[in-house]
Amino acid sequence: MKKIVIGVVVLALGIGAYFLFFRSGPAAKGPSYRTATVVRADIVSSVSATGKVTPRNTASGIPVGAQVNGKLIKLYVDYNSVVTNGQLVAQIDPLVYQATLDSAEAQLKVNEANVEVRAAALRASEAELALAQKTYDRKKALSEKKMAPVADLDSAEEALARAKSSVDQAKANLRSAEASVAQSKASVDKARADRKYCDIVSPVDGIVIDRKVEEGETVVSSMNAVPVLSIAEDLDVIWITADIPEADVGSVRVGQAVTFTVDAYKENGSLRTFTGKVRQVRKASSVTNNVVTFPVIIEAENPDQLLFPGMTATLSIETARATNVVTVPAAALRFVPQGEVSAGGAAIWLVKEDGGLESVAVIPGTTDDALLEVCGPEAAALEGREVVLGYEVAQAGPDGKPNNPFMPKFPKKNKGKAPAEKK
Repeated sequence: MKKIVIGVVVLALGIGAYFLFFRSGPAAKGPSYRTATVVRADIVSSVSATGKVTPRNTASGIPVGAQVNGKLIKLYVDYNSVVTNGQLVAQIDPLVYQATLDSAEAQLKVNEANVEVRAAALRASEAELALAQKTYDRKKALSEKKMAPVADLDSAEEALARAKSSVDQAKANLRSAEASVAQSKASVDKARADRKYCDIVSPVDGIVIDRKVEEGETVVSSMNAVPVLSIAEDLDVIWITADIPEADVGSVRVGQAVTFTVDAYKENGSLRTFTGKVRQVRKASSVTNNVVTFPVIIEAENPDQLLFPGMTATLSIETARATNVVTVPAAALRFVPQGEVSAGGAAIWLVKEDGGLESVAVIPGTTDDALLEVCGPEAAALEGREVVLGYEVAQAGPDGKPNNPFMPKFPKKNKGKAPAEKK
C-alpha cells in the first residue's frame, strides 16, 4: 500500500512539473513539424504482380495427339526440336489401317460394277416395257375394229403391266446399288483418314516442349486424342498470365506498358528487365484465400528465346504516368493540425513566413503511393513552398530514450555511497 501511495505522489509531481515548465516556460512556443518542399517530378503509378511465362494461345503448348490406336513405330522429333506446319513428327504402325483401306477400296469397285449391272438391267426392262406398250396399242386398235379377240387385248394389257413392274424393280435395284457405292465411298474415306492419322504431323510452326510417349509404346485412343507431343507456337513472342486482385484490376487497360524480371537472368548484379504490353484483361474471376483475382495476359518479345515456358515473372504494369508535374509527399494529404477540422475535400497545410500554417485546397492527381500530383490552376504557385507532413517526434534524452513529460522520474540510487545507518 505504501508503494502505491508513493507512485501516485510521484506521478502527480511529474504532471505538475510538465504544466509548470512546458506550458509556461520556453517550451510554450509552437510545435515542430516535419516538412518537405513542393517540387516538380515524374510520377509513375503501377500495379505489381507475379505471373507465369507461357507459349502464345495455350498455357502448356499445343497438344499433338494420336487419333487412332496402335504401336508408335517412329518418333522423328525430340525435346526442343523446331518443327513446321505439316511436318511429320511421329508414326503409328499403319499395317492394319492400310489393309482396311485396301479392302474398302476393293468393295467400292465391286459396288460400282454392280451399279453398271443394275443400270443394264434397267435398260433391258425399259426396252421390254416399250415393246409391251406397242403390242398393247396394236391389240387395242384391232379389238376396237372387231378384228382381234378380247382375250388377246387382255394378254397384251397384262404383259404391259408386268413390263412396268419390271422397270420399277430395276430402278429400285439401281438405287440400292448406287447407295451401296455411296456407303463404300464413306468406308473408303474413313479407312483413308485412319490411315492418314497414322502419320502424326505438326499443326503449327513451333518448338517441341514436351514428349508424352516413347517409340514402341502402344497408344490407345478412345473419345479424345491421346497426347504424343506438346508444341509451343513461336517462342519469339511469349505470353505471361498474371492474376490481378480486384482492387487493382480496374486500373489495368489493354496496351499499357509492362516491365518484368525473371530470376534466371541478371545484368551487372541486378535482374535483367524485359518489356511487354497488356494484351487482354479477362473477365473470368477466381477466388484464392478469399481474394478475388482476374487473369491479365501480357505479351512480350522473347529475345533469343531466353524466356522458357513455366518461368515465374515479377511484373510491374504501368497504369498511369505524369511527367514534370507539381508533387507533394502523399502523407501531406493526411495531415490535419491539432484543433483543426478537415473541411471535407483534399487539402494540404503549408508553412507561412511567420511560422504559422495555412490550408490550401488541392486537386489530387496521379500517385505512386509515395508522391502525389497536385493539380489545379494554382498548383504551379505552390512550387518551392514547405508542406507539412506531420509533427516532429519527441527529442531524445541523455539516455537515448524520448523525453516524455508524463513519465514519472524515479530517484537515482546512491552509487558508491555507504547506506545510512539505521537509528
